[in-house]
Amino acid sequence: MEKRFDPSELHRVVFKVGTSSILKEDGVVRLGFLGKLVTTIGRLHARGVQVVLVTSGAIALGARQLGLPKRPVHVQDKQACASAGQTELMALYQKLFSTLGIHTGQVLLTRDALVDRRRYLYARETMLRLLEWGVVPVVNENDSVAVDEIQFGDNDELSALVAALIDADLLLLLTDVEGLYDADPKTNPRAMVIETLTQPIEELLEFAGRRATRFGSGGMRSKLLAAQYCRNCGIACIIAASKADLLDRLLAGEPVGSFIPPGPRVDGRARWLAKAASVQGEIHVDRGAADALRKQKKSLLPKGVTRVTGDFARGDAVVLLDDEAKEIGRGVARYASGDLARIIGKHGREIESVLGFTFGDEVVHRDDLVLIPHGPKS
Repeated sequence: MEKRFDPSELHRVVFKVGTSSILKEDGVVRLGFLGKLVTTIGRLHARGVQVVLVTSGAIALGARQLGLPKRPVHVQDKQACASAGQTELMALYQKLFSTLGIHTGQVLLTRDALVDRRRYLYARETMLRLLEWGVVPVVNENDSVAVDEIQFGDNDELSALVAALIDADLLLLLTDVEGLYDADPKTNPRAMVIETLTQPIEELLEFAGRRATRFGSGGMRSKLLAAQYCRNCGIACIIAASKADLLDRLLAGEPVGSFIPPGPRVDGRARWLAKAASVQGEIHVDRGAADALRKQKKSLLPKGVTRVTGDFARGDAVVLLDDEAKEIGRGVARYASGDLARIIGKHGREIESVLGFTFGDEVVHRDDLVLIPHGPKS
């Protein structure tokens, strides 16, 4: 049997478990699965593989603990449930891992901890230090204080960001379905699980559902977007059912679930730009500039800029769009939006005469640019 990857070459693995992996529909904790998950992580740990566990479930556990019949709707109720459930969630993992002599560390993140480059690097150093010390970081969104972050797709996006943050080799998205399908299984009884996805992920996003469980919030669309980000960062991803008897087979490289092979490896700064960075504005470019960026990997010059939208400062992250408003990539602006608006269509040598100063000929330098293949903005 041909394997998807060589298990001996795994150095860092991120597991993501959703609410449906932790709780049954009736609210009962899936102790059998969680016990097997922890045992599997323990085996990897013993081999020297560093593991991060990204987990949902705080809101659901809090709702169950407080006697609510279903997942709350209002933000304040979600935050209150997250506060009540987070301690129970960590206590559960701590108890399970302690039976193997493994220490856990709680890491609560919000988007603003990742959009700022300096805080992003601090988060990275903290995670790497925990891994260096043999600790399994248990990561969740800080739902008790977050607002928009609670709606991030049941931690699917967070798990992909964490995988990029620590330079993981593999992200395992464990869910309540067998994997990705080649058609919508709800309407097509002949739909088949895709063992290895080589096609553009955009083709599957069209029929990917947003179905959530009684307590969960995620759907297949959020998992596809997480897998897409991993592919663009050079990280392998598997979407598979959260079944205890599949875990060892998944990590052995057997064809279980859906495997999304990694694209070319990119550096950490490019990963941050591609997803984590907070975009402050947009730079529209003409067809010639778009071709130069995409095909020749050139820097963006003011001559190719046609329009600027948003209010951004020098050093902010911006989206680059072609003449059809399709995203080319994301980069760091060398000129503030107001200054850039004054030099649209100019040659680099004209910048100083127009502005009275110059930061160079490039609007976005190729070293501060990450191209986004195949696709629309996300």
